[in-house]
Amino acid sequence: MEERFTPAPWASSAHLQTMFGSLSLRTWGRNEMVAASREVILDAGEGVRLLGSHSPQQGRRSNGLIVLLHGWEGSIDSTYMLSTGRFFYRLGYDVFRLNLRDHGRSHQLNPGLFHGALTEETSRAVLNVCRWFSAGPRHLVGFSLGGNFALRIALRSEAAEGSLLAGVFCISPPLDPHKATVAIDSGFAPYRRYFLAKWKRSLKTKQRHFPDLYNFDAILHHGTCMGLTEAIMPYYPQLGDYRSYFRQYTLTGDVLAQLKIPATIFMAADDPVVDADDFRGLPQTPLLTLSLQRYGGHCGFLDPFPLGCWYERRIARLIQPPSQA
Repeated sequence: MEERFTPAPWASSAHLQTMFGSLSLRTWGRNEMVAASREVILDAGEGVRLLGSHSPQQGRRSNGLIVLLHGWEGSIDSTYMLSTGRFFYRLGYDVFRLNLRDHGRSHQLNPGLFHGALTEETSRAVLNVCRWFSAGPRHLVGFSLGGNFALRIALRSEAAEGSLLAGVFCISPPLDPHKATVAIDSGFAPYRRYFLAKWKRSLKTKQRHFPDLYNFDAILHHGTCMGLTEAIMPYYPQLGDYRSYFRQYTLTGDVLAQLKIPATIFMAADDPVVDADDFRGLPQTPLLTLSLQRYGGHCGFLDPFPLGCWYERRIARLIQPPSQA
């Protein structure tokens, strides 16, 4: 029987779970993973470079590799990345945290602008990490948009070749990014303000590094994520309009029937950003496991609240051999 996420009643609020999931208090104290980390610039093919951080085990044999992918406008230094990385590092795993293009301190590495459908470069970077940095079992953990990327990587045959990836774990992944964007705009106002502020700051940073390519001044007045998405589409002529763009990384319907490696999704029915109904009609395949919980918010699942994390413990139990569990 599957273990259920059962927070204390006073800590079950979706907004409380969501907001505290990103608060820095979760990472108070010593972080051995950060102390062991070193910056790595990865070849992602076709001249693309992505920035990451590798934390190998010090003084003991590694149990394998955990690769972490953050969500939209997050980074390798996001609270959930630092918390989950520390958790698995303490269990004896090497940890690699990867920045998506134009996230964290990486805007200067590539003239091209980030968008959510950059599957090829992200997949190549993750698989190169698996080839170069560990000989043990390798697992990919993605958060929110990073979970959507992780599922797309799990659909690629390269991920299964030579057991490069033993499996992927996805925390609150949006299967329909258009619906998630609309939900951000129409839901709890602080979420819209949070994402818009971070996105606009990112665009300004990109413009500062590549002033000959970008001038976003005329579109930064938009007050919704959808408004800014529509306004920025001329910078992506290869993607068409925003509907065509979102379709490129929509994973509803039978798309996940073609998974090449095992994928586990942790999703909350009360997620304020991602519609849980999108997960109720997923295809039946032995490679896909859905853990749909009543509570948890968006990338929350905090218990004991606010420092403990349920999905970290669940993933550990699923990947650790009985002798280590």
